Amino acid sequence: MRRLLSVILLLGMSGMAVELLLLDHDEDVTQLIPLVLLGFGIAVTLWNAIGRSRGSVVAVQIVMVLFVASGLLGVYFHYAANVEFQHEMDPALGGIALLWKVLRAKAPPALAPGTMVQLGLVGLAYSYRQPAVPLRNSLEENRYE
Repeated sequence: MRRLLSVILLLGMSGMAVELLLLDHDEDVTQLIPLVLLGFGIAVTLWNAIGRSRGSVVAVQIVMVLFVASGLLGVYFHYAANVEFQHEMDPALGGIALLWKVLRAKAPPALAPGTMVQLGLVGLAYSYRQPAVPLRNSLEENRYE
């Protein structure tokens, strides 16, 4: 199961990186965040797949937590950009009507960064209780022996 999760994770990260590059998602620093994280994600996942060690597992976990955080931040950025655009188009728009317009906007798609959250969760599932990382309880037991 772990091998399947690593393949899914690597395919997802690679596909998303290619898509973001094709969409020129590199106009400013905030748009570079997912591209940089995807590069790190691919690197640490390959490192872990080639030679599992405590360091590689922890690196995967840290990068995947950053994926989740960046995905949530990306949803906020996309949503805010869409609100601003919709207010330029119709300053009187508000409430549920504004929410639906923002969520249905095609550029930027408000919920697309949620894919980073999804990939982060897959990566955390992949790295969960890997054999290279002893459980905390077994570490504490060994300390007192």
